[in-house]
Amino acid sequence: MDKWLVSVPVATVWTSFDSAREIDWDAVTNPVDIKAWLSGLTYETRLGLCEDNLVQTQLLFGQEVLLVEEKEEWAQIIIPSQPSSKNESGYPGWVPKCQLMKCLEDWTLDNGPVVVVNRPKAILSKEGGTLEVSFQTTLPLMKEENSQVLVKIPDGTGALGWENIVVFESLAARYKGTGSDIVSAGEQFLGLPYLWGGMSSYGYDCSGFSYSMCKANGYVIPRDAHDQASAGKPVATTDIKPGDLLFFAYEEGKGSIHHVGIYYGDGKLLHAPNTGKTVEIIPLSGTIYERELCAARRYWNDTEA
Repeated sequence: MDKWLVSVPVATVWTSFDSAREIDWDAVTNPVDIKAWLSGLTYETRLGLCEDNLVQTQLLFGQEVLLVEEKEEWAQIIIPSQPSSKNESGYPGWVPKCQLMKCLEDWTLDNGPVVVVNRPKAILSKEGGTLEVSFQTTLPLMKEENSQVLVKIPDGTGALGWENIVVFESLAARYKGTGSDIVSAGEQFLGLPYLWGGMSSYGYDCSGFSYSMCKANGYVIPRDAHDQASAGKPVATTDIKPGDLLFFAYEEGKGSIHHVGIYYGDGKLLHAPNTGKTVEIIPLSGTIYERELCAARRYWNDTEA
């Protein structure tokens, strides 16, 4: 399978090549306009992304995908960096082909220094204008300068200000954060509206939120909640620490898993709840979440253990 790169700030990954609706036009073009798309969705059309099984996940600028096949103006892809039980090679779905570019021969995300956006959003300057890119956008480093870094982008060279990024010697050398670091990453997004399939700072779903905050601290975990609950280090729900992932299941914890959040500490949950709500911190005591809590997993390194 050929390797391709995402050439828009956020590419939404659809269930099928014909999943996108007329109202989703701003999300399937290049240039993409995620803000316009989201502001044009009503509660019902946002909910439809989930209930009508339209959207799977999202991708960030410069992310690598494998091209499986093409149909009309769409590409069926696999996302190696989003582990999934749906496909052993990565998360599957469909994106508009106009949002992809063939991978450059000298694209070196796997070996060599990388630049990672560590603020909710950052302005990337490039020939012909600017792009607003999301938290956790990761690009190959070309050169460090006094006020900015130069990075490779799918169609050339871009620049990012130091105030919005961190540089690592390689993806493998990313800083491995603590549980408290995972919580701190998530706190940046309090009040951000929930988005089914969301994997960017324009909106997260529950497992996209936990995936992204772990990724921000050097841990690549499965994309979906039920897969996240099957990996990591099992932790008794009586022994949870800040940064652990908490899982919730139907039938008061005995049914299938439907939600994940980050343990905040002090009996509280940091999570992206559901359509119509925003990222929040709530006490677990006395809530449906307390009754549905079924498992906990630790992905961060507990140095005290």
